[in-house]
Amino acid sequence: MSELQDLALELRRQLAWQESDGTRGLLRSPGPAQPAEKAPAPARRPESAPAPAPVSDATPGAEQTLEQVRAELGACTRCKLCKARKNIVFGVGNPRAELVFVGEGPGEEEDRQGVPFVGAAGQLLTKMIEAMKFSRDSVYICNVVKCRPPGNRNPEPEEIAACEPFLKAQLGVIKPKVIVALGKFASQTLLRDTTPITRMRGQWRSYEGIPLMPTFHPAYLLRSPDEKKKAWLDLQEVMKKFGKK
Repeated sequence: MSELQDLALELRRQLAWQESDGTRGLLRSPGPAQPAEKAPAPARRPESAPAPAPVSDATPGAEQTLEQVRAELGACTRCKLCKARKNIVFGVGNPRAELVFVGEGPGEEEDRQGVPFVGAAGQLLTKMIEAMKFSRDSVYICNVVKCRPPGNRNPEPEEIAACEPFLKAQLGVIKPKVIVALGKFASQTLLRDTTPITRMRGQWRSYEGIPLMPTFHPAYLLRSPDEKKKAWLDLQEVMKKFGKK
C-alpha cells in the first residue's frame, strides 16, 4: 500500500508541475521518431568544358623535318610531270648542311635512281664541290622540280609553281649559310627575277636573308666548257664566305 500511495503522490506532483508550465493532461510517451526532413540537394553545377587537347608537334608553326616535307609531298600528282616519271627526286645530303645547291630538275639517270645529280652533270657537280673543299655528303643537293620533264625539256611555269612550296620548305628546314643556284630556272625561281643567268651569275643575291650565288648549271658547262672558268670564279666567291682559300 505504501508503494501505491508513494506512486500516486508522485503522479500528483507531476501533474501539478505540468499545469504550472501550461500543460494539461498526462504526458504521452513519445511516438516513433519522425524521419528528419531531407536537406535540399545542392544545386547541380554545370559540367565544365573539357580540357583542351595538348598541342602536338604538327601544329602550324612547329618546325618541320625533311622527312615530314617528303611525306607531305607524297606520291605527288600536283602537275602533269607525274604522268611520265619513274621516281620523285626529292633531295640528298646533309640535312644540316651549311651549303645547298639547287638545280633545275632531274634528268634521265636521276629519274631512274631517284637521286639528284647522278648523271654526267652530277659527276661534274661532285668535282666542283670537291674543288671547293667540301664533300658531297657535307652539302645538300635538290632541284626546283622533283620530277623529270619529258625529254629533259625546260620545266613549265605551272610545274615550277606546283613544286616550289616543297623547295621552300626544304630550304626552310635546312637553313643553310649559303645557297648556290645552278642555272637559269633555279636562280629565277628563288630570286623572282627574270634577268638572264649570263648577267646574274657571279653577283651575290639574297634569298630570305640567305646569301645566294647564281652560277651556270653543270649541264650547261658540259655543253660550253669555256664557261667553266666563270663558274669557278663564282664558286671561289662562295668559298670566301666559308673562309676557304
